[in-house]
Parts: sequence; C-alpha cells; structure tokens
Amino acid sequence: MEARLDYIGSDVAGKALKHLVSMNKVLANSTLPMATQELVKIRASQINGCGFCLDMHTKDAAHAGETAVRLNMVAAWREAKVFTEAERAALELAEQGTRLADAAGGVSDEVWANAAKHYDDEQLAALVSLIALINAFNRINVIIQQPAGDYQPGQWG
Repeated sequence: MEARLDYIGSDVAGKALKHLVSMNKVLANSTLPMATQELVKIRASQINGCGFCLDMHTKDAAHAGETAVRLNMVAAWREAKVFTEAERAALELAEQGTRLADAAGGVSDEVWANAAKHYDDEQLAALVSLIALINAFNRINVIIQQPAGDYQPGQWG
C-alpha cells in the first residue's frame, strides 16, 4: 500500500505540517498529562479510522511506559476500570469533540462540566487544542491513505 500523495514531500504540505508539529510541541509541554494526551490521540484516531496515527501513538505510549492493558482498553474505556476519572472525562470530551456530526449540539454541557472538574483552564485549552490537532492529522492521513505499521517510537521527534 502506498499513500495517494507524497504529503511530506509537498512544499505546501511541508509548510502546513511544520505548523501542526509546532502546535503539538506546545501541547506536549503543557501541564496536561502526557498519558492523557496519548490516550486522547489514540481514541480520536480509533474513531476516525486512522491507522497511521494509531500505529504512532500506541507505540509512543508503550515506549513511554503505558501498559498493554490500558492501550488495549481505550476503545472500550467506559467499561474499563483501568482509567482515572480525569482520563475518562478527557476521553469523553475527545469522543464528542471528534464526533461533532453525531450530535446536533456538539459537545454537551455535561461532558464539558465533567472535564472542567478535572482540568484547569490551561489544561482544558490544551485538551481542546489536542482534540482539534489529532483530528486534523487523522483527516490528512485518512484522505491520502497513509500506510501504517512502520513507525518507530520517537521517529517524528
């Protein structure tokens, strides 16, 4: 399988990717826990069917010490006892923020209030930005059919 487009080799795409990667670096340096960031990236990528991002973020999370049990349970987080209440709130916000078309009102007040119980305003800003960012990466990779499976932890910095 090959990608439909050499996105990284494109001048326009390369410039756009630099900004997305810069945004990711800002978020990685925020106070939002890195484990939560990876879980959110994984869940959004599952919903969007982005194999490339799933490959990357499950490997990066495992490399950083995330357990196989938790990684394997992300898709069924509601039934899993391995996530904290804060992580569960972030995962639910990620789901509703990813599935905007499924709910006429977007993210519900209840889901937002639950996230706000666990995260301060800076962390919420990072979480909202992260959800938007991973959805952007997912859409790029799904549209161009970027192949998955060859990623090595830390490969992209």
